[in-house]
Amino acid sequence: MSTSAQASGRVIVTGGSSGIGEGIVRRLHDDGYDVVNLDIAAPKPDAVGSFRQVDLGDAEATRSALAAVCAEGPVTRLVNNVGIVWPAPVEEISLENLQRSLAINLRSAFLCFQATLPAMKAAGFGRVVNISSRTLMGKELRTTYGMSKGGLLAATRTWALEFAQAGITVNAIGPGPINTELFRKGNPPGDPRTDAILRSVPMRRFGEPAEVAHGVASLLDARAGFITGQILYVCGGQAVGVQAA
Repeated sequence: MSTSAQASGRVIVTGGSSGIGEGIVRRLHDDGYDVVNLDIAAPKPDAVGSFRQVDLGDAEATRSALAAVCAEGPVTRLVNNVGIVWPAPVEEISLENLQRSLAINLRSAFLCFQATLPAMKAAGFGRVVNISSRTLMGKELRTTYGMSKGGLLAATRTWALEFAQAGITVNAIGPGPINTELFRKGNPPGDPRTDAILRSVPMRRFGEPAEVAHGVASLLDARAGFITGQILYVCGGQAVGVQAA
């Protein structure tokens, strides 16, 4: 079967206006999908696919946007990519920041899956890719981010078991240090912590959004039907073991 035959249909990507999400949207568009980007921020002028502005931290606004998108036609592929991070020691984290992180990074994925699930079940086919993080293995100053992305991996495994017999696969990607604005904001160039991260990557470089997008595209493919409940680390080998400084 040709690649064009495989890459068809509608796919929702959350947080697709920048960073890893933008890379995913571009790759899936190039592969032939009808891509819908849900994000609070407008995409760049040269963006591809369609865009619907929504605050994914607002449950009712998210439900409304999803209802509108799904009313336009069935969505059988979903990429829960959106994420925010506020690096801080635990004693300095406000309850509001914790709630906002969980709402955007975790609850939005739950709402998106609920909204797209009826079409997937009706088609007897579905592909869900959740963008988790290598941070769930542990990283200082990442309490809220680690909690939310770790929860997303737990959801991945639960949903994979619940819907395996319905033809729906649910997997996760665990990006390591990827060269995005979000990463650079939390890990500024020249900071000793950033240098330490670079030394911990066996490839001695940071990844690019297109490299994460390649992993996403492979798991969304119709031919990936026997892969479910897994996490693929796209991290230059960082997740394999501790590297010498």
